[in-house]
Amino acid sequence: MYTIVDIETTGGKFNEEGITEIAIYKYDGHEVVDQFISLVNPEREIQPFVVNLTGINSKMLRNAPKFYEVAKRIVEITEDTILVAHNAKFDYRILKTEFKRLGFEFERETLCTVELSKDLIPDLPSYSLGKLVRSLGIPVTDRHRASGDALATVKLFKLLLNKDTNKTIIKASIRKEPKFQMEPRLIDIIANLPSKTGVYYMHKADGEIIYIGKSKNIKNRVNQHFTGTTAKSKKIQMQVATVTYEATGSELVALLKESEEIKRNKPILNRALRRSIFTHALYSFIDHNGYINLTIDKADGRKPHVTTFSTRQSGKHFLEKMVENFELCQKLCGLYKTKSSCFQYDVKNCQGACIEEETPESYNKRVQKLLDKYNYKNKNMVIVDQGREVDERSAILIQNGVFKGLGFYNLNYQINNLEILESIITPMENNRDQQHIIQSYLRKNKRIKILNLE
Repeated sequence: MYTIVDIETTGGKFNEEGITEIAIYKYDGHEVVDQFISLVNPEREIQPFVVNLTGINSKMLRNAPKFYEVAKRIVEITEDTILVAHNAKFDYRILKTEFKRLGFEFERETLCTVELSKDLIPDLPSYSLGKLVRSLGIPVTDRHRASGDALATVKLFKLLLNKDTNKTIIKASIRKEPKFQMEPRLIDIIANLPSKTGVYYMHKADGEIIYIGKSKNIKNRVNQHFTGTTAKSKKIQMQVATVTYEATGSELVALLKESEEIKRNKPILNRALRRSIFTHALYSFIDHNGYINLTIDKADGRKPHVTTFSTRQSGKHFLEKMVENFELCQKLCGLYKTKSSCFQYDVKNCQGACIEEETPESYNKRVQKLLDKYNYKNKNMVIVDQGREVDERSAILIQNGVFKGLGFYNLNYQINNLEILESIITPMENNRDQQHIIQSYLRKNKRIKILNLE
């Protein structure tokens, strides 16, 4: 027994769509034995392009039943059937999402008429429902409405059943979860990858690197690429022939290697990371009264900064926390515009630098503590993090405030002077992106070990 389904939605962000119309025809392989057709109030806005495509607008749905009111009927009509749809991946995902919002796990076996058509009627120029049924001489009314499209799919499915005389292709095409099906070659690639932290490289058949990424779990991350539905994921799935990797143990090492490798190889599918990965920075300056002021502004490589951020909002959030942790003045940190005292002073959390009640010397000491903590300018230090094995650690060397490179050492060895360190370090380029990665990582990982060198 089959249930042929078509769903119209509001459009919008992935997994945030709502159903506006649903049509289900129960089909026993010979004729339709039951049906359910209904508009549905999605309780959210419909995208304008969807209104133009389907003709369904919010006014039409005002008095329509909400999904929870039709859910029981959908469960009953589809129970013990194979769910059939043209692009089953989409319709099944939408149904599962709606039921998940109700706290119900909706699971059905599925068949996709797009896949069946490609197997049974190969070499057609298009497998979109409209063009496909037109090329096969199947009449269709109310195109882009659930009932019209579902009826056209019923007729298409009947034709496909007749073409598959031994029912071998249809049996092989029945799936529990269409979105997790992948080609055997991709399954083989994943089988050879580790569940380790590191950098991975995706290659075409000729060896060209098309994508570089990093992950705490390489196997899981590559699996996400191979089961993803975004444009980039689909390009990866089509082009990838093999995946190589380098285990790093440390996420910070993986981030630094990924950034350098992308700049060196310029993979075609890494467009976003070819650009600078930070947009804003924390700057300090001394005002005419002698107080150190802090401000978040757009990153400018010509000006010395304290630390950098991926967005203005993340920089502002950091500064708000620093005001609280170091008892700083909101006004002098650019967070509270006023000609008099800041809000923190009014609630007794600021010592009055905003109205010159606290001396610059006293206030600046606390600001300097913040600057020293989050800026490694002129510092000689080693950031120690996890290694690739249990008895190994990674070391990131900062010399005179400059990132020199990284390496790995065994726990049996001491790394307390520059000569030993320089012998195990692989030199790497010091650029603004690497500085941003290190500063950002140190901000987020408070317990990371730092060795200050003489």
